[in-house]
Amino acid sequence: MIKGNVLVIGNSGVGKSTLINAVLGDNLAETGWGLEGTTNRLDIFENDAVPFRIIDSVGFEPNPIKKIAAVNAIRKWSHESTQNGKEDRQINLIWFCIDGTSRKLFSESIKSLSTATKMWNNVPIIVVITKSYSIPERAENIKMVENAFARQKQSKNLRYILPVVAETYVINDNAYAPPSGIEELIKVTNDLMPEGIKAAVLDVNTYIIGRKKYFAQGLVGASTTAGVVVGAIPVPFADTAILAPIEAGLIYSIASIYGIKKDEKAEKLRDAIVSAGTVSAAAKATLSSLKAVPGLNIAASTLNAIVAGAFVAAVGEGSIYIFEQVYLGNKTVDDVDWVSKVIESKFSSDLVSKIVETAGLLAGKSDSNSVVKAILSVFSKK
Repeated sequence: MIKGNVLVIGNSGVGKSTLINAVLGDNLAETGWGLEGTTNRLDIFENDAVPFRIIDSVGFEPNPIKKIAAVNAIRKWSHESTQNGKEDRQINLIWFCIDGTSRKLFSESIKSLSTATKMWNNVPIIVVITKSYSIPERAENIKMVENAFARQKQSKNLRYILPVVAETYVINDNAYAPPSGIEELIKVTNDLMPEGIKAAVLDVNTYIIGRKKYFAQGLVGASTTAGVVVGAIPVPFADTAILAPIEAGLIYSIASIYGIKKDEKAEKLRDAIVSAGTVSAAAKATLSSLKAVPGLNIAASTLNAIVAGAFVAAVGEGSIYIFEQVYLGNKTVDDVDWVSKVIESKFSSDLVSKIVETAGLLAGKSDSNSVVKAILSVFSKK
């Protein structure tokens, strides 16, 4: 049976460690009293009786520096779980603990939750209201949680709200609040775990794709700079093939980021991108369209630099989309005709508009850095 992981998160002192001990039936997690929490790192606990593992996290302290450290500890754990061989560290479900005796849920607590678990957008969340000694106040606390989450602009995947008492609370010699809600918490967690395991896989894949795109976009920026430098050289820019070496290097590098192996089929795919982005009729049509743009008053060398950089950026943008689709399995390296159409679409009238918009952003500046910055600014728009 696959065991999923539950991340226990919340402000310091809300009783996370006590909750973990109640669920697992052992004093595995250290507990204590005071302003600062006793957990200063992330630990994972399990036993044979409970069908999931529990990750005890650093509590959010009032001190901003310590709060940032706690958030970063969870984010570091999350990022490391995407590495090969560390898949068993992935977070499949979240227990967000709040103190039932405070009768308040500060927006900062949810912001800390959102920031720390940003990677796990689809993972279910159970809000555990700890120290729920007053039965009449439980309904009020549940409503408080519902309202607090409803006010969030980026709503997390809240699935359940459960008041619990993790250990007997003695009021006086004749009155006490016995443990409650623990069995229900285990059942609800176990019921949601299959969904959580699937959600974690989705979130990890989304994270990995995002990182690949981030690195690929960095390459596009560097290659755009190279294109601008080449374009600024005072030679006729009639043959867009002069950009072929820059574009080829960019395409091969992006292919490598997405794990496209070098073989005959992959070479054909890459050649199709280079061809469509350099000597194609679509690229030359873009140059012809620019000549007909009224009021494009800019030095020829600067315009050449903009065009060259825009061509490289367009090829890079198209390449990222193409290789991402291959990586996701939506397309294969055999789809050469589709590749050509994607790249040619990047050299549509929309590219002319982007070149004109870039020229308008320069406001008389013609240095390479300003040109590159303007190009990337235009191309980064959705």
